[in-house]
Amino acid sequence: MRMSPASLPRRAAAEFTGTAALVAVIVGSGIRADSLSQDVGVRLLANAAASALGLGLLIALLGPLSGAHFNPVVTLSEWWTRRRERGGREVLAYVAAQVAGAVAGALLAEAMFGRPPGSWSTEPRAALHLLLGEAVATAGLVLVVQGLRHIGRPQLAPVAVAGYIGAAIWFTSSGSFANPAATVGRSLTDSFTGIAPASVPAYAAAQLLGMLLGMALAGVLYGTRRAAAEPEAAPARRTG
Repeated sequence: MRMSPASLPRRAAAEFTGTAALVAVIVGSGIRADSLSQDVGVRLLANAAASALGLGLLIALLGPLSGAHFNPVVTLSEWWTRRRERGGREVLAYVAAQVAGAVAGALLAEAMFGRPPGSWSTEPRAALHLLLGEAVATAGLVLVVQGLRHIGRPQLAPVAVAGYIGAAIWFTSSGSFANPAATVGRSLTDSFTGIAPASVPAYAAAQLLGMLLGMALAGVLYGTRRAAAEPEAAPARRTG
């Protein structure tokens, strides 16, 4: 049975909830991994697995409500592709909900593990090779999202997007944040998954560049003709 289209406040609430839950999974699994092993590979494996599983479940659950963006670059790329159908008001509501949700999720994860909420990260991530990795990670994410819609397979998003993010955490030097909202949230945890506040603007710039590269590559591969609108109830995508 198809769901009736959700109102903008309900969709924004879904984006807030999904982004908060996603960041709580990312940060919480990082804190847990820190406490269980000193092996960086084991910690990364645990964090990647938890992040991918959590993301896939959240997309499946909330996709029918809001499209399950959980990520400003996904929202912006979707708006640009379908700007005749969607207004700027929706973009602002989604991005505000995503940033607020990311902050709430990071603070929740810290509190769950008995850590003082709001401790800034001390992990610098501004090296050029990390920014290159972040641009590549974000470009790939946008290409997956755009590609699924172009080939008419948006229902595969829970598996495809989660699988891509899980892989990108390993194959990119940056750890595949690929999400400006999550990057802001992760500046509020001084743990395995954190990023120093001073590095956030550079990461966000790399992510926006990656978004443009992913959109350009999708245009080259699938053509510039606007993709058909997806069904309201079809699960859409994250992100990172």
